[in-house]
Amino acid sequence: MKNLREIDLAGLETMLVAMGEPKFRAQQVHDWVWQKYASDIADMTNLPKALREKLATEFFIPKVRINHSQFSTDGTIKNRLQLHDGYYVESVLIPTESRMTACVSSQVGCSLSCKFCATGYMARKRNLDFDEIVDEVTLLNELSQKHYSKNLSNIVFMGMGEPLLNYKNTLKAIERITSPDGLGMSPRRITVSTAGVAKMIRQLGDDKVKFKLALSLHAPTDEKRNEIMPINETNNLKVLIDALNYFYKCTGNEITFEYILFKDFNDSQRDAEDLIKIYRQVPADLINIIEYNPIDAVRFEKPDEEKTDAFMKFLTANKVNVRIRRSRGKDIDAACGQLANVSRD
Repeated sequence: MKNLREIDLAGLETMLVAMGEPKFRAQQVHDWVWQKYASDIADMTNLPKALREKLATEFFIPKVRINHSQFSTDGTIKNRLQLHDGYYVESVLIPTESRMTACVSSQVGCSLSCKFCATGYMARKRNLDFDEIVDEVTLLNELSQKHYSKNLSNIVFMGMGEPLLNYKNTLKAIERITSPDGLGMSPRRITVSTAGVAKMIRQLGDDKVKFKLALSLHAPTDEKRNEIMPINETNNLKVLIDALNYFYKCTGNEITFEYILFKDFNDSQRDAEDLIKIYRQVPADLINIIEYNPIDAVRFEKPDEEKTDAFMKFLTANKVNVRIRRSRGKDIDAACGQLANVSRD
């Protein structure tokens, strides 16, 4: 059985005409798939029954469904999403006064083994297909409308997995999300976060993408980054700095550094000085300082408020555009680094 959603409008036209159907049937099928989000070919009631039955012998629609939702006291909603083959991923709706943000996953599990991330302690089972990523966003948009009477304003690829190791599906999903017959969202409201796959950062530049890019930096030297992010051993800071500059040269798009503070590891003034050196080498718009959120697998701690404030003040005094990103959904394990759910039923 083939995934009906993998066939674009032109492909549907060719296929249906070859089946002896009028060309306009292709638009009908396309609308059912991408406008009405049909979960079953039998639901396509304006198609002749015989055509529906014929399509159903060759194609299926692998819809993503919400298996379970958790509601935080701060309004955040974490969802365990069940895929058609029994795997789960997690996604998060993050409401604030000015934004409704969807945090979406791109892989079932992850292969990068970052030491501070719950997903990093799981094997990567598979990539999400582009239409599954679109389903994530669509479901979160429906939740936003239901609970907050607002549409999504922003999307961040900061959930489970490394989006640049699922490059084709990530870009195809964004293309559909931003298309006029999709959600019509501006690519400037989408941020793709990477642990640092330099080759694919350069590819983003070659492809002239229009969305924003965030680098999960988290340590200001190769020595420290190697300790917590094994990917740095093959994608060191010099290589990443070169790739980010190439990306910016090709696209002019916003670049952000993400930096989790770990107590007595990367929170000293010397660390701040090293971080500034990296910031000066890249046309980055912002450094996001992120609260560390505990996971069962490790015993990292977050620094106290005094240490965090001193770190922030030192960066600000050195004319670094920096802000602290307070984690949302901590009481339901929905905060940065806490997403984890891959097992089949």
